[in-house]
Amino acid sequence: MNLKNAIEGKEYIIRAIETDDEELNAFLFSLGCYSGEPITVVSRRRGSCTVSIKDGRYNIDEQLAEAILV
Repeated sequence: MNLKNAIEGKEYIIRAIETDDEELNAFLFSLGCYSGEPITVVSRRRGSCTVSIKDGRYNIDEQLAEAILV
């Protein structure tokens, strides 16, 4: 299942990041978004969602949410 289908408020563990873009992979890694890390969808709005990773909250679009497998 990808993050786009995740339930709000439930904590998930990231299984994998499915992207061929190395720059995007590096960006997600710098946010703390990598395999084995817990992630929570805080809210959803107009094609994007707010996620909590470690001590930060980030707004990501649907494309990025589809690339994060939980």
